[in-house]
Amino acid sequence: MPDVGRVGPDGGTAGASWYPDPWAETGSFTWRWWNGHTWTAHVRHVENHQPRLPSWLSVPVVLALVFTIPTLGYLAVVATVPFLLGLVPILIVWPALAWLDRAEPEPLSARVHAVLWGASVAGLVAVVINSLVELAAGSVAAAVVSAPIVEEIGKAAGIAWMVRRREVDSVMDGIVYAGWVGLGFAVIEDMTYFALAPDDQLVGTFVLRAIFTPFAHPLFTAWTGLAIGRALERGRSPWSAWWGLLLAIASHAAWNGSLALADATGSMAIVGVAALGFFVLFVAAAVMVIRERRREERRLVELAPLLAERYGLQPAEWTVFGHWDSMLAARRSLPRAARQQFDDMHAAMARLAALHERPGGVDPVEEQRLWAQLHRARGVAGTG
Repeated sequence: MPDVGRVGPDGGTAGASWYPDPWAETGSFTWRWWNGHTWTAHVRHVENHQPRLPSWLSVPVVLALVFTIPTLGYLAVVATVPFLLGLVPILIVWPALAWLDRAEPEPLSARVHAVLWGASVAGLVAVVINSLVELAAGSVAAAVVSAPIVEEIGKAAGIAWMVRRREVDSVMDGIVYAGWVGLGFAVIEDMTYFALAPDDQLVGTFVLRAIFTPFAHPLFTAWTGLAIGRALERGRSPWSAWWGLLLAIASHAAWNGSLALADATGSMAIVGVAALGFFVLFVAAAVMVIRERRREERRLVELAPLLAERYGLQPAEWTVFGHWDSMLAARRSLPRAARQQFDDMHAAMARLAALHERPGGVDPVEEQRLWAQLHRARGVAGTG
């Protein structure tokens, strides 16, 4: 039984709940029950289960890669130019997603998994189902009806898998993972379109898809990610985010429908109007995402003192997160090898901040898990 005279959380004024054990040894993720007046003898240890697969893989991704990797290998040999052209959107979209990710850095393994999901699971399901619909009802039905529904559901499943792994707890998380999944899908789809395009149409197809609309798939799926992230922030089930999936499907169908109509009528004016609408949608989404990123920046800065007190951070550890510009400057000053460790601490604090803002109070089990992540990051972050 600990010394009951020891000061409790929040100066001894906190309500009854589980809190980081002030008597725990460094490196042991132990929580102790505070009954609202004194510390008790009840403790709980955070389990640290290691996955059987590397965290950048999952069973669905492995199964899909069995079919995807040989296909990509074959394409790289017989259609090298289309294969390489399909990689161009990565150079455009990747920096934008990396910038968004600065608000709450996601693990590299989780980002890789999201890209692989889009390129393998979502891509494979889309190819199979869209091909069957095209055989049964024609190419227009496949492009305007089947593709938006099947592809957006496949990409949404990639975000849902990250929710299952507890990697999504905010609007920005949902948008960022939607972007990575969408990028993976877009690369595979572009390679296919470029490989099938006649020689005299390859340049035009490349310019339209890779240069003018490289953000198309990330933008469509961003509605799903936004809705899921908002539901989780408000303490609701991700299933309540169905409206985001409907918006993703509708915007995707509108774009594909305009291209199909332009192809059927031979009118480039339709393509121009559709491109203008896509540009307006892109600008609106960009403004929304930037505002959301800044909101998460402010949340971390405002809650940094509270997090420091609750989780026993040293002044040198949390003051660097008390101002956004100084935090970025501190990160840039670190050797490149140490930046990932700094990002781990930043991510853990950002997620704890989101947890404390969630309606209904702090979930003690989730708080223990995130505190364990913060504790591990503190051991190597080098900010103290």
